[in-house]
Amino acid sequence: MGMGVDTRNRIARRAAKEIKDGMIVNLGIGIPSLVSNHLPSDIHVMFHAENGILGMGESPEKGAEDAMLCNAGGFPVTIVPGASYFDSAQAFGMIRGGYLDITILGGLEVSEKGDLANWVIPGKRVPGIGGGMELAEKAKKVIVLMSHVNKDGEPKILKECTLPLTAGRCVDLIITDRAVIEVREEGLVLLEVMEPFTIQQVVEGTGAALIISEDVKSMN
Repeated sequence: MGMGVDTRNRIARRAAKEIKDGMIVNLGIGIPSLVSNHLPSDIHVMFHAENGILGMGESPEKGAEDAMLCNAGGFPVTIVPGASYFDSAQAFGMIRGGYLDITILGGLEVSEKGDLANWVIPGKRVPGIGGGMELAEKAKKVIVLMSHVNKDGEPKILKECTLPLTAGRCVDLIITDRAVIEVREEGLVLLEVMEPFTIQQVVEGTGAALIISEDVKSMN
């Protein structure tokens, strides 16, 4: 069972709250690509794409697409004033140099230590690990957006990842359809529970121990 549009947008809207004015941000494919639609108009951000854009705007109106202008996933985009273009080597130089304030990525599994697996399910054909490896390793803050459990109802947040890793100990914050969880030195800290779920349901749906924050917020 995939997530509905409303749920995906709710996760994206919560992630948008992590973005502050003036940041350089890279959005992965899937739910992360929706985050830019939820930024308040007074927040000015430079969105970075691995294929060589700094300053991506929203999706173009139908019919107004520029065939030369797309994001790393190949989808048409617009640009904001002050945007610039460069080659992929420079785009990756920015990532590897640690210039990205936040990267927001999708996830298949996250471990309690913040290891991320998000690029391959064994037996499925994929084009490769892509830029996720560098983004996860080098961005100042790594936020993962995903469903809390997989389609079989099994936890995606685990003591140890079972899938091949994208990067180890890289995730700072996990936002799911059930909860907001911070990865800290002492373990996974439950900060917020998304309605209609309860703390109990979040704990039951998590395959690792959760430290319940003293002031857990309920988010609707």
